[in-house]
Amino acid sequence: MSPSVRLQEMIRVIRSARTQGEERGIIQRECADIRAQFRQGDNGERSHSLSKLLYVHMLGYPAHFGQMECVRLIASPRYSEKRIGYLGAMMLLDEKQDASLLITNSIKNDLSHSSQYVQSLALCTLACMGSAEMCRDLAPEIERLLRASTSYIKKKATLCAVHIIRKVPELAELFTPSARTLLSEKNHGVLHGAVVLITELCGRNPDTLDRFRKAVPELVQIMKGLVTSSYSPEHNVAGISDPFLQVRILRLLRILGHNNDTASDAMNDLLAQVATNTDSSKTAGSAVLYETVLTIMDINSESGLRVLAVNILGRFLLNNDRNIRYISMTSLQKIVQTDHNAVQRHRGTIVDCLKDQDTSVKRRALELSLALVSAVNVRSMMKELLIFLSVCPPELRSQTASGIFSAAERYSPSKRWHIDTILHVLTKQSLVQVACWCIGEYGDLLLKGECEEIEPVQVTEDDVLDALETVLQSHMSSPATRGFALTATMKLSTRITDNVDRIRSIVSIYGSCIDLELQQRAVEYNALFKKYDHMRAAVLERMPVMDKNSPGHTNGDTSAEIKEPNTSKPKPVEAGLLLEPASQVCDLLDLLGGTDTPLQPSPAPTSTPTTTSSADLLDLLGGLEPTPVPTVSVYEKNGLSLKIQCDKQTETEVMVNLIASNSTQNDITNFNLQAAVPKSVQLQMKAPSGNVIPAHGLGQVTQTVLLNNPNKVSLKMRIRVSYSNQGAMHQDTVQIDSFPSAACQPSISPL
Repeated sequence: MSPSVRLQEMIRVIRSARTQGEERGIIQRECADIRAQFRQGDNGERSHSLSKLLYVHMLGYPAHFGQMECVRLIASPRYSEKRIGYLGAMMLLDEKQDASLLITNSIKNDLSHSSQYVQSLALCTLACMGSAEMCRDLAPEIERLLRASTSYIKKKATLCAVHIIRKVPELAELFTPSARTLLSEKNHGVLHGAVVLITELCGRNPDTLDRFRKAVPELVQIMKGLVTSSYSPEHNVAGISDPFLQVRILRLLRILGHNNDTASDAMNDLLAQVATNTDSSKTAGSAVLYETVLTIMDINSESGLRVLAVNILGRFLLNNDRNIRYISMTSLQKIVQTDHNAVQRHRGTIVDCLKDQDTSVKRRALELSLALVSAVNVRSMMKELLIFLSVCPPELRSQTASGIFSAAERYSPSKRWHIDTILHVLTKQSLVQVACWCIGEYGDLLLKGECEEIEPVQVTEDDVLDALETVLQSHMSSPATRGFALTATMKLSTRITDNVDRIRSIVSIYGSCIDLELQQRAVEYNALFKKYDHMRAAVLERMPVMDKNSPGHTNGDTSAEIKEPNTSKPKPVEAGLLLEPASQVCDLLDLLGGTDTPLQPSPAPTSTPTTTSSADLLDLLGGLEPTPVPTVSVYEKNGLSLKIQCDKQTETEVMVNLIASNSTQNDITNFNLQAAVPKSVQLQMKAPSGNVIPAHGLGQVTQTVLLNNPNKVSLKMRIRVSYSNQGAMHQDTVQIDSFPSAACQPSISPL
């Protein structure tokens, strides 16, 4: 191509290239011609060459050699060249490049130019790529232009002021007086910029926020004018008068009315008017209504107005637009804790959204449905959730099953219903694994043939072992399931009396199994039979009763006391399974690969033979004596209590347990702990037991941290605590300055 080829012709030639190599060749030749044009100086073709270079830059090719040409064109007296120069500066320059500082003086001169169009170019460029140094130098000029006589310049100066505040927050006070006067403007563009500027100012300084709360009546009048104004073609969008400005005003009102009764009262009537008079059949109207709902929920609004907001979100659930349904459920999920009854009215619509084809909508509907489960509707909601579990996508199956387990454990009306619900969830391999675990753990109770509510079924020891052997030999059993079956068979060796030799034979067969995991288990169990037979009863003893206190975990039993089973008196099978109602779901989930709640066994009673066996085990380990671990409180705030336990494992390793409890009347949600230690110390954080701390101190969340200190330096730890209480997010940091070696009892310094 010749050097004088026009931009349109260059674009046509580039687009006609059939291969990427051909395109690169065209670009390289054209860039060489552009460089030659730049070296020739002022030949009248500079702006034309720069425009072609900008197109090359848009295609992703290097164009940095045109930066200085942008600086030259900006200083040109011709408007056509200035326009291309400023455009090139916005595309090729940024605050990290030294060339951007060269245009500061040109921008300052153009801000005082007699032509508003030249001023506009300078304002747009500064708002787009102005660095902190440029903003400090030119801020007085921008403040002056906020008082300009033309709305065209005021609008652009306002948005430029927003950029300056974001770059240099300490300059916010410079624009505060002018921002208030801009609210009296009639031009919608200026008003929009003013609202954005005030929103930015209020978010930077609490004192400024209090000052602008006095402007709430003005904002209310502007909003009322938009809602009640007649048809205006200039600002009308789908029948809504300037929805962009309405949304911006609603967001500002949300900030001004947050935790302030006076400002909230001043805008209650307006919000009710917008909520009732806005047409939601179009996207623009839905956007305004959505912002109205968010504002109502974030200010100190009246209860009737909050119910109206929830009803609007309920109507959104019926909308054909999936995006609107999605944001509706997202908003409902945020307010379900504070306005639970209002959200419950739309439970049927929310459950229907589980049938939506979009996975994102299904996920939101699932989360909201689980949040709506209560003691009143647990039976009907579980039916819907179990139906959804059978047809839900694989990526939602785990979340659905976990939610059903938690809800059933918390709100179950009876023990029998609780177990039936669990069995509906557990299918195929999972159900077989749970069955094997139960048979191995409670096989002696199964053989007694006593049960409640149903006709007892008498089984023999051979029947039980035949069932486990069937699982071990079935080609349908997974390796993990065979492991459960083999362990259950081994446990039965201490629970039955007549078939111990058969159990020994079964275990020995799998000592040469091709599955390494199963082979290892069998070899270890064979060693228990032969070399350590005196320890077998202690190793395979029944799992101790778990101590788990959390709200709603009574499973229909009002008694909060959990007692040790009386082994001297025969008990029915089902009663044996229900001895630990508060933790059985966690036990079952643990079989399926882990649970969010750690299981803390209570100490075995001293009067049973089991304790003697346990003591023998301790003697084998060198006469270790269990000692109580000291607990130290490290954080007390907003009803949240965080305690720490530490136990020295080896010469260089310390295990730290963080225990959180909640004394308030509401559950603490989104609980999260983060820890940091010096670089010479290795830190490993285990998975927490959950992220919800039950109210009234009825439950705890624990997290274990392992510290490896190979250099034996003085241990220090910084813990960041974040949580949500009644919709408000909190975050604090605690400094643990030392861990004394005697008892690992820390010294705490709050930050």
